[in-house]
Amino acid sequence: MDKSLLNIILLGVAFMFVFTAFQTMSNIQKTITDSIEKEDHSYNGDAYYSQAIIYSFFSIFNWSAPSVISIIGPKFSMFLGGTVYVTFILQFLAPKVWGMYLCSALMGIGAAMIWTGQGNYLTLNSTKKLITRNSGIFWALLQLSMFVGNTFVFFAFKGKDEIDKSTRTLVISTLSAVGIAGLVVLFLLPKAWKEEEDDEEDDVEKINNEGPLKAFTGAVKLFFTSRMCLLSLSFLYTGLELGFFSGIYSSCLGFTKKFENRKELVGISGILMGAGEVIGGGIFGIFGRQTVKWGRDPVVAMGFVLHAIAFGIIFLNLPNDSPFTDTDENAIINSNVYLAILCSFLLGLGDSIYNTQILSLLGTVYSENSAPAFAIFKFSQSIGAVITFISAKSLLLHYQLAILLTMAVVGTLSFIKVEWNTKKQKTLLATETGKNSEALTDSE
Repeated sequence: MDKSLLNIILLGVAFMFVFTAFQTMSNIQKTITDSIEKEDHSYNGDAYYSQAIIYSFFSIFNWSAPSVISIIGPKFSMFLGGTVYVTFILQFLAPKVWGMYLCSALMGIGAAMIWTGQGNYLTLNSTKKLITRNSGIFWALLQLSMFVGNTFVFFAFKGKDEIDKSTRTLVISTLSAVGIAGLVVLFLLPKAWKEEEDDEEDDVEKINNEGPLKAFTGAVKLFFTSRMCLLSLSFLYTGLELGFFSGIYSSCLGFTKKFENRKELVGISGILMGAGEVIGGGIFGIFGRQTVKWGRDPVVAMGFVLHAIAFGIIFLNLPNDSPFTDTDENAIINSNVYLAILCSFLLGLGDSIYNTQILSLLGTVYSENSAPAFAIFKFSQSIGAVITFISAKSLLLHYQLAILLTMAVVGTLSFIKVEWNTKKQKTLLATETGKNSEALTDSE
């Protein structure tokens, strides 16, 4: 095992621990806050607003993340960001409305640091030939967090219609401890390394030594390029569906009274989402080189089909008012548990396809300018998540699904357009290089 692959595995393990804590908490946050409110009527904190605050601050501070990385580097940016994640979870041990909203804002800042640092560290450890493989390996390890965390929640919530204080304390304490383990791994991450040609190594060094102001202005300029504007539509869609499957869909299952053991179903849903994420990341990690040869466009098109099928089944299977509160309303068909968890799997698998291919594309096209590119990715993605969580308080489920399907079409077509343009440019460059080589041979 070479150093770069070891670094990618350690990065994935660190994120697996941190996001076992956070993604699980995000998945059950609505259930947790509702149970707190039933015991303490003065508590009126709203999980959807909390998530909207997180992603709002995430989007704003993404623009400053490249500047932070230029000063302290990706490793310590990720460590500081991860520390805020653990703080956000710990505040639920002594729940206060102001505490949740304050930590949500701070966590948005931390998210900008950890994710932009992750993209930069991934790129610095990857050659252009191996970026797709490394993206898949990282994504599979990261998404094991959903499988592990939600399996724990399933057993913790088993047989409970209401989540009492002792259960909440056990879950929050355990998740926090796992998050701290992730911080230890982040702190111990080795220096980025890859076997690369000297000129590319020089480019990396030059980028790392840019000043914070130049890093910021570079990110702004990059955002307004035609290619990045197209990609931003794809990024926006991943944010919309991220907000839906990570915070809303599981809540819909927990609120649908037609399901028996509906609180347990929240955990099962998370497990199946995680399984889809891990399988998708694993497949594209193993077959990363083949994906680059075939092109990313058919892979992303497959992700679109999976999500479109999931949205259609959810439309039929869940009550229209299920995002809001406990409901006895009938769905278009009789609500079916197996269809519900099938959709969880499809949402996770489709999400892994979009994200691994985006990571691969950014790491390839922007290999010499990765920090601003990943910051823009997370900026646009977090805007999408904000829209989802804010609209969740007022839009019925069917309207949310209509928006998701529309943006899935737009985001997929935008990604395919960029991929085709990238292939075309690569072909033209290879042709020109061949002609220059022939001309040089003739002159000799």
